[in-house]
Parts: sequence; C-alpha cells; structure tokens
Amino acid sequence: MEAILLIDFGSTNTKVTAVDPAERKLLGTAAAYTTVETDIGEGLAEALETLRKAAGPMTFAKRFACSSAAGGLRMIASGLVPALTAEAARLAALGAGAKIVGRYFYELTEEDVAEIEGIRPDIFLLTGGVDGGNKACVLHNARMLASLGAPGPFPVLIAGNRSASAECAKTLTGWNTIRCPNVLPKLGTLNIEPVQTEIRRLFLERIIQARGLSREQELISGILMPTPAAVKRALELLSSGVDGEAGLGELAAVDLGGATTDVYSVATGMPGTDVILKGLPEPFSKRTVEGDIGMRYSAAGVLEAAGAEKLAVLSGLAAADIPGMVDRLAANPGALPAAAEETRLDFALAAAAVETAMERHAGTIEEAYTPIGPVFVQTGKDLSSVERLILTGGAVIHNPGAKKIARHALFNTTKPASLKPSAQAAIFIDESYILAAMGLLAETLPGAALSIMKKEINNHGTCE
Repeated sequence: MEAILLIDFGSTNTKVTAVDPAERKLLGTAAAYTTVETDIGEGLAEALETLRKAAGPMTFAKRFACSSAAGGLRMIASGLVPALTAEAARLAALGAGAKIVGRYFYELTEEDVAEIEGIRPDIFLLTGGVDGGNKACVLHNARMLASLGAPGPFPVLIAGNRSASAECAKTLTGWNTIRCPNVLPKLGTLNIEPVQTEIRRLFLERIIQARGLSREQELISGILMPTPAAVKRALELLSSGVDGEAGLGELAAVDLGGATTDVYSVATGMPGTDVILKGLPEPFSKRTVEGDIGMRYSAAGVLEAAGAEKLAVLSGLAAADIPGMVDRLAANPGALPAAAEETRLDFALAAAAVETAMERHAGTIEEAYTPIGPVFVQTGKDLSSVERLILTGGAVIHNPGAKKIARHALFNTTKPASLKPSAQAAIFIDESYILAAMGLLAETLPGAALSIMKKEINNHGTCE
C-alpha cells in the first residue's frame, strides 16, 4: 500500500497524517515538538517514528506540507480609510492565511515607517483608493516605504487604485514589488482573490527559506500553503462538496490554539429583509484571527477580554485566584492541567476564548432611527442561520467538555445583537485533528479529502 503523508509544521508541534487515498481512509496521526530552533527535520522524524509505532510501517507515494512555524506569515497592510480599503486589505490577508501584525490608515508618517522597519513583516500589502479615485494616499505611502532604501527589507504587494499602481512600483524601484488588481475596485465591491494568490506564491518563495523548511524539500512533494489557508480550504470543501458527493452546507468553525484563536465562516451572511448592511459586503469564505486570545501564550488576553469574574463563574474557582493561575500558564505554555482546579480553569479559558473570538468574527445588528422611522442596521456577517459548528485545536478537541465549550460560540439571548450561529447548530468535533491535512489533500484529491472528513469529523448533536 502506498499512502500519502500530510505534514503540518506548526509553531509548537509538527503534526503528521497518513491517508490511503484509494480507500479514502485515515491511517493514523502523530505529533512531535517543532524543532525550528535547530533542524526542523528532527521534529518531523520524531513524529514519523511515533506514527510508525502506532500505525505500522508504510511507504509514502507523496508528501505534502503546510506551515505556520515560527509565527506563520506576518503581514502589514495599509489603506486609505479603515472601513473601506484598509478593511478590504485585512480580509484579503487573513483569507490567505496571513497574520496581520500591523495596519495603517491614511498617509504614513515617519514614525509609522520607523515602526514598520522595526516589525520587519514578511509581506507589506499596499492599498488605497477605488479605481479612478484617490491616488495621493497610496502614492505618498509608496514614497514613505521607499525612504527605507533599496532593496527593500520585505516584498510589497501593490493592490490599490489601478491608476497609481505603475507609479507606486516605479517609486519602489529596486524592491520586490508585485502589482495586483485593486482589492476594492469600486465602493461595495471586493476583489481579494488575486492578492491571496500572490500571498500564497510569496509564502512558497520566501517563507519556506526563511523558516528553514527548505532542508526538507527533497523529502516533500510540495509545501503548498500556510496552515490557516489549508484549514480554510478544508472547510470550504466540507461545506460545498464535490461532484457526486454533497457537502454539509453553510458552516462556521473555531480553531482554538495556545497563542491565537482562528474563526472561519463559509456562509452568505447577508442581511435579511428590512435590514440595511453597513460597510463592505464580506466574503462568503471568511477567516479572522484573534492574536490576543489563546489557551497558553495568550491566556492573559482571555482574562482581559472576559474578566476574572466571568472566568470564576465558568470554572467555579475564586476570582481572586484566577489572575495568578493565568500568569503561571502564560509562563509555562507547555503545561497540561494536572489538578482539578487547573482542568476547570482550562475549561473556562476555552469557553471564554471561543465566545470572544466568535463574537468578534460574527456581525452585529442594531436599531437606528432615521427621518423615515426606525431601521435595523447590520455590520459584518449574519451567521444566525448557520446550523453547523466545527471545533478544532488541541485545547478543545481533547477537552471532555468540548460540547459545552461549543455552546459559547452560539447565539445567546443575553447578547441578542451578536449574529452568532444558531443556538440549535449541530456540533462537529475534529477529534483526529485533520482539517489542515485535508486542506492539503484537497488540492489534488478533493473527493478523498471530503470522504475522510465526513468519516472522521464527528457530529455530536446540538447543545440543547
């Protein structure tokens, strides 16, 4: 039997998944610490040894990999105004699997440029103005970046007003610049797919080398995409299906990690009757990442967002004890709960993280008063009709209270303005932790990937 090996070089762990594409079945999974500080191949070898001990020897016909090692793909985006081109840039970057480490609006200042130089992103996304509209802002920002000197310290994707694109590239002569169609060609119209394609290409060309993954290239058939993009691809496939096999339909998903929490929705999310949409229409397939919300490195962010009193209610612990316990978790990110109190705190952190992240991802609705009377105004995506929620991430899929954690991602009458998924949504848990692997497999064998996901990602019923 010739299997396919799917590898996820994560920031903390390297995860390996073996599948039999002919039989469309999962053969086994394993993980080991990602040894990015020395030789990333050491962690991969350890994970493979664990896999062989569990599943037996096997020959791999192909090996594919994704990566978020060493922090993933770090991007800065700039745009003209926060609610329009800058927001379009953010949606493009997050949807491609990037992590936004800075956003700038209007014209860059000298202080902004100094800050950008200090951050040293992997990619800079330069946007601004609709086609035929404002050119001054994006041209000014290109000149400010050029002041750092050539060759630039990072590649620049130019995706603003098409009338200024060529001049921006000329201003940045000597830099690695890539011109793309405008992410916001006209008001109310997003065009983010071309930018996402270039982000992925730059990932392959630049990030693999920078993260030391090139040492494994001779063993890998292809390093295809950033890990979040692989997860997003898997969810899109699980939602839509393939010819001859239906998907699940519209869905939302939460990937709870130690440092960040990613939320995905594959759903229309448009307003219902008599509701006005405010801001940009959002993409059918959307990803957001909460860099301050996580189970270990970012546990303090959960405490700040939820408050000690809420965590006390969720855990049954004394509110006064929680800050100290959270500090200890952040200082020891590899720690697993050893005592009952730590298990209860882990549950509370997970529930609060899932709730906070989904509330930030989902849209909101509010009543506004106009000269013609009251109207309802929606900002963001309406997920209230989404009836499938998928949970993944080690902190939640190994938690015996995972279904109770899921409840916090769903609509709650205490916060009626938040358009989170339906309270009657079916809960699916990625117990084998295979979503990223299936996103990789979907690039060449989508039918096999879909069949395996439908077998392995289990429906645990509703929370009610």
